[in-house]
Amino acid sequence: MRELDMDVVVLIGRVLFSVLFLSSAVGHFMQTEAMAGYSASKGVPMAKLSVLGSGALFGLGGLMVLLGVWADLGSLLLAALLVVTAVMMHQFWKETDPQAKQGEMVNFNKNLALAGAALMLFAFFAHVDDLGLTITGPLFDL
Repeated sequence: MRELDMDVVVLIGRVLFSVLFLSSAVGHFMQTEAMAGYSASKGVPMAKLSVLGSGALFGLGGLMVLLGVWADLGSLLLAALLVVTAVMMHQFWKETDPQAKQGEMVNFNKNLALAGAALMLFAFFAHVDDLGLTITGPLFDL
């Protein structure tokens, strides 16, 4: 593939990856009270502040990847947040109802898989010299 073609493919990938986090961030701000209630039921401390903080971090990380502004740092931020969210919000090992356990396990595994993808993006962005269609280069140099 030509270099411009690869730049466009990476841009499309960044857009598709970021949509989930940006829409999640909007949900955190539009449905703060409902999400805070759910978070509190999961034992999250300072639930409302946690919802607003995680929404801000999902939005920031998503925008960094989407726009290519230190996309490596944005990917790393998303990976860390996804692992924390998986462990705090989707504790399938505590569920006794089989259907609830299944749902929590699916969400736990989804978050871990997305964290793995974000880590791969981090490595990609921090390693590749020419990222193509980005605003800045990487913050890290692997």
